[in-house]
Amino acid sequence: MVDAEEADAARPGEGPLGALARQGVDREREVAPDDGDSATAAWRQAVQEARDAEAGLGTGEPIDDGWLVVEDEDDEHESGPDEGGGSPPDVVEIELGDRDRRDLTEAVGAPLAPKYEQRLANGARAFRAGRYEDARKMLAPLADRAPGSAAVRELYGLTLYRLGRWKLAARELEAFADYTRSTEQHPVLADCYRAQKRYPQVDRLWLELRESSPSAELVTEGRIVTAGAQADRGDLRGALKTLGHPGWKVPRRPQEHHLRRAYALADLYERSGDVPRARQLFGRIKGADPRFGDVGDRLRTLG
Repeated sequence: MVDAEEADAARPGEGPLGALARQGVDREREVAPDDGDSATAAWRQAVQEARDAEAGLGTGEPIDDGWLVVEDEDDEHESGPDEGGGSPPDVVEIELGDRDRRDLTEAVGAPLAPKYEQRLANGARAFRAGRYEDARKMLAPLADRAPGSAAVRELYGLTLYRLGRWKLAARELEAFADYTRSTEQHPVLADCYRAQKRYPQVDRLWLELRESSPSAELVTEGRIVTAGAQADRGDLRGALKTLGHPGWKVPRRPQEHHLRRAYALADLYERSGDVPRARQLFGRIKGADPRFGDVGDRLRTLG
């Protein structure tokens, strides 16, 4: 069972700002450039396809990878092979960089490396189908056996994040950041700390993200999470400054990360009592994408 501190109800982002931040950190996986030396591209594809699963595609039975069944103290029942047998799982190709493959081989030994690599692929398959508990069971032993594998720690951390296990997810994603010196998962990591009300850590990650000058999309995700943490603490003025500074406006041809930022900013304007600005921004979003989130409902509510 999940501890109280790990439960989904503990997440501060019950409102639209938090939900949008979660949507944003997922979608960043699609647009960030491939770094060429990690399995990040596979996870990015996994998140993209996970949304198809949520729409009714790619659903199916829980995965048994056929060679190792893993349970831990949080599991209430065993998971094993289907009694009726059936076809073996699809082989999922993932692009592991040389460093990732070397780290995995050093951790488990050359004889077992191919099996563990396939297990990693099956974990990615479960993740992209939205079967996060299956992915967790596959990836947990990999994280134990190969703690120096950035690829494993990244995917395992994202899986735990999806399951609402903020403390455990933060541990894995901090390890990923330490090993890779990358800020790519900083928005997700910051959201984990936000859920635990560890706001100084959110501020630290935001500073590191800004100083690293990553993609505009990634900075936007960090900005949204940081503003949400400020709003959690009652600092609406600071949150507005984080999202609206310096004189930010929605571009003429906005990309999706622009719309996410605009939505979060509009929500803050409404919460701060500036209904005209909120209505204006929500209207701008609807004009660019009428199906974006619940923007139509928000506009109707504002009148």
